[in-house]
Amino acid sequence: MRTSIYKSIPDSKLFKQQLLFWSQQFREVVFLDSNDYPQEYSSYDCILAVDAFTAIQTDYYNAFEDLKQYQQTTKDWLFGYLSYDLKNDVEELKSNNFDGLNFPDLFFFQPKKIFLLKGNQLEIQYLLMCDDELEEDFEEIRNSTKLKVKADKSLTIQQRISEESYLEKVSKMLAHIHQGDIYEANFCMEFFIENTNIDPFEKFYKLNEISEPPFAVFLKNNKHFLLSATPERYLKKDGEILISQPIKGTSKRFLDPVEDRKSSDQLALDPKERAENIMITDLVRNDLSRIAQKGSVEVAELCGIYSFMQVHQMISTITAKLDPQCNVIDAIKATFPMGSMTGAPKISAMKIIEDLEETKRGLYSGTVGYFTPNGDFDFNVVIRSILYNQEKKYVSFSVGSAITSQSIPEKEYEECLLKAKAMREVLQ
Repeated sequence: MRTSIYKSIPDSKLFKQQLLFWSQQFREVVFLDSNDYPQEYSSYDCILAVDAFTAIQTDYYNAFEDLKQYQQTTKDWLFGYLSYDLKNDVEELKSNNFDGLNFPDLFFFQPKKIFLLKGNQLEIQYLLMCDDELEEDFEEIRNSTKLKVKADKSLTIQQRISEESYLEKVSKMLAHIHQGDIYEANFCMEFFIENTNIDPFEKFYKLNEISEPPFAVFLKNNKHFLLSATPERYLKKDGEILISQPIKGTSKRFLDPVEDRKSSDQLALDPKERAENIMITDLVRNDLSRIAQKGSVEVAELCGIYSFMQVHQMISTITAKLDPQCNVIDAIKATFPMGSMTGAPKISAMKIIEDLEETKRGLYSGTVGYFTPNGDFDFNVVIRSILYNQEKKYVSFSVGSAITSQSIPEKEYEECLLKAKAMREVLQ
């Protein structure tokens, strides 16, 4: 049984900082922040889950079935992630590329302590805890001192694929497209730092501050950290309704309002960017149709333009009604990995990606989120993110872009560097 109390929070921005600071004492942490970004489908402005009562951690083999059993047994809040390499549980695929991070393929935990913030109203849910402990923790959080993030030393970032090699690999991918093997594929490359120590709290705080995305995540699983400024939702379930919001299409932000508006307008009309988005929207529609009530899949918005601190993005929204015969884990398995990070046709694209990329994706282009006790869920797409293995002293971030028949390799490379800007700024 969970004990719940409600509190009114006069300064929600300060309280979120205090929550995150207080959470650092725990072995397991998931902190989700919408940064007050206006969005139609948001359930909470911020969630913190800490301190595992139970947990599941496994490789890709039989991972979805293991997660289904865990979710059905606990019937409680669960927080965690699915790595991209769970594709190997869905299809006959492999992941043989270099992995410097060595995260588990799947990790979820049932938290003892949960904080749910919406506006100025906070709900605190504790599992098998007394009221006194709950009140004591709340006072401890409120009395946290105002945070000061100190400047850190600059780190030397290495690039796994050189510019020359990147252009050559994109040309190979274009050859696959011209041969009819695929229509589109998301090609990614890694940036990394070896033999280094970073303060994950400070790096996340800075990354979130300069990005302010709607699906920010600080995740800690003992020595493994995810610091994410992702703007993208993968899949949400609210009652019988499923919502997916793939991002495809990117343009620069400018300080000059006229130039900035011009960049946004050009993105909206760009035939190459629209083609990328529409192909992935169609792929998501097809994925959802496998687990949806007949005739319920709809495109609620096609190629909408949304502005974030670093970039403008093109986002489509696809909704469906979940077939009552389908388990919630089945809904995720049927649509995983998300189309925006794979390509079309999906399986062919994933095979070509594996051949041309040089790094195992792991949690990058996977998903982080939560299940509620009644089986609803909300999951993001892990992009614009820094990954850190504290024990191995290895820091990594990856970026990618969608390659279509209209792609120009040099412009795709520029787009990757644009997407890497925030992570570079935080680390350098």
